[in-house]
Amino acid sequence: MSEAGGPVTAIVHAGGPHVLGLLERVEVLLREVGGGHGPVLAEHAGSTIAAGGKRLRPLLVILAAAGEVHPADGLVRAAAAVELVHSATLVHDDVLDVAPLRRGRPTVFASAGRDAAKQTGDLLFARAFALLAANEDLEQVRALSNAGSALAGGELLQRADAFDATITRERYLRRCELKTARLFEAACMLGALAAGGGVAAAEALREFGRRIGLAFQILDDVLDVAGPAERTGKHRGTDLLDGTVTLPFILARERDPGLGALDPREIVEPDQAEAICDRIVATGALDEARTMALQHVAAAKAVVPGGLPARERAALLLVADGVVARYA
Repeated sequence: MSEAGGPVTAIVHAGGPHVLGLLERVEVLLREVGGGHGPVLAEHAGSTIAAGGKRLRPLLVILAAAGEVHPADGLVRAAAAVELVHSATLVHDDVLDVAPLRRGRPTVFASAGRDAAKQTGDLLFARAFALLAANEDLEQVRALSNAGSALAGGELLQRADAFDATITRERYLRRCELKTARLFEAACMLGALAAGGGVAAAEALREFGRRIGLAFQILDDVLDVAGPAERTGKHRGTDLLDGTVTLPFILARERDPGLGALDPREIVEPDQAEAICDRIVATGALDEARTMALQHVAAAKAVVPGGLPARERAALLLVADGVVARYA
C-alpha cells in the first residue's frame, strides 16, 4: 500500500471521517513515545517510528472497532501499541540480518551498532505493553502478548531454517503464521476489544487478520525477488543473501531442479542474488505465489463479519484489496 493517495486514502475515506482523526492521534502518541526516553534512545526510537510505513496494523485496529468510540483514548493506545511491537521486531530483525537499510534508510544497527539497536527494539516492546496496560483489560494484553510470543517463535524458526534450500511450503507458511499473521490477528482483536465488543467480537475478526497477514507476507517475499530497489528500499534477493528461503524459491525449486541443488551459503554477493532472482522469475514461480496470496485475500474477504457497520465492512474489504495493490 502507498502512504500517500491510492489504497490507503480510499480505505480511510471508506471507514468514515473519524478514521483519519484517530490515525493522526496514533501518530502523535507514537512521536511522544519515540521522543520520551533520553536523547540517545529517543534519536533511534524516534527515527524508527518516523520511518513510518503503511501503518496498516494501527489502521486494522481502528477499523475493527466497528465505528466511532467515545472516549477513544484506549483505542488509540491499542493501535499505537501494535505499531510499536511491529517497529521493535523490525529493529531486532535488522540486527539478526545485519541489514544496512530499512525502507531506504540506514537501520539503527547500521548507524549506531548492535547494542543500540537491541536496546531500541527492547524499549519499543516495553513501551507497547506499558501503553496497553493503561487500558486495564487483560484480554487486550493477552492478545498482544500471544502475538509477541509468536513473533519470537517465528524468528527462532527462521534462524533454524537459515540457508536450508529444502524447506517445505508447509514449513514456510508456519513461519509466516508466526512472524506476520499473528500480529495482524492481534490488531483486529485489539480493535474489537478496545471498543468494548468483547471476546466474541474479537474472535470473529481473527481469521480475517490471519489471512491478510499471510497474503501480506507472501507478496512481500515476491517483492524481494521482483521489486526494484527504489520501491522496496533494498536490493533484490536480500532474503537469499540472509539465508532466508521463501515461497518464490520453494516454488521455483520445484520447476528448476538446479535451484534445489544450490547451497544458499554460496550466495554471498548481490550480483549472485540478482542472478538467482532472474532464474526464479523465469520459472513462473512468482505468478504461482501471487495466486496463493490472492486465495488468502479472497478467504479474508469471505470471513468479514456481515454484522459490521457498512462503512467498516467496506473499509476492511478495501484493506484486503490493498494488500494486493502493493504488489501491482
